[in-house]
Amino acid sequence: MCLPYLEHVLCIYWCNRFFTGTYLDFVALKKLPLLKPILWLSGSTLLVYAGFMVCFNGNSFLLPVWLNAAGWAVFAAGIYFFLYSLFVNLPFGKTYVKTGVGDKLVTSGFYALVRHPGVPWFVLAMAGMTLGAGTDFALWAAVIWSLLDILLVYIQDRWVFGKMFPGYAQYQKTTPMLIPNRKSIAAYIKQRNFSNTIQGEAK
Repeated sequence: MCLPYLEHVLCIYWCNRFFTGTYLDFVALKKLPLLKPILWLSGSTLLVYAGFMVCFNGNSFLLPVWLNAAGWAVFAAGIYFFLYSLFVNLPFGKTYVKTGVGDKLVTSGFYALVRHPGVPWFVLAMAGMTLGAGTDFALWAAVIWSLLDILLVYIQDRWVFGKMFPGYAQYQKTTPMLIPNRKSIAAYIKQRNFSNTIQGEAK
């Protein structure tokens, strides 16, 4: 496959990811009805399409089969926790379906570790995709998509989320953006232990 084709697929992914992310925030702030589910459903479909295109096209690196298998296992783990961060840790209905902004800043679960936990898991998934697919297209996509995803969350963190969620400035002071530190790891473990204790008492 030619390089312009790769550029086309990369552009589809990033334009969709960027505009879906930013417009989802805009739609939430402006309380526009029905557009939130339409945006994330159409956006998710295009993201999956772009992922398939880079995985099954391009020049192969001829990696060992065991390394391909390990890569897909890492990809599966990364995607699982990426989706968990976005669709389980966050209240699904309020975040992606209901009109307006969710009524609460989520600081629990993976959001106790970092402010944007989807990004580290996404980068892990992209590394796994590169090894699993074993193609130059997958490598280019992994690097470019990861860097641009970081750019997107930087924009959201700097200029958007402070307007959407009361208390976000304090959250920025107490929780790292992308890489967990000792304090955030300790807070996450403490929170998990407390949650397990509550669940045990409930039983």
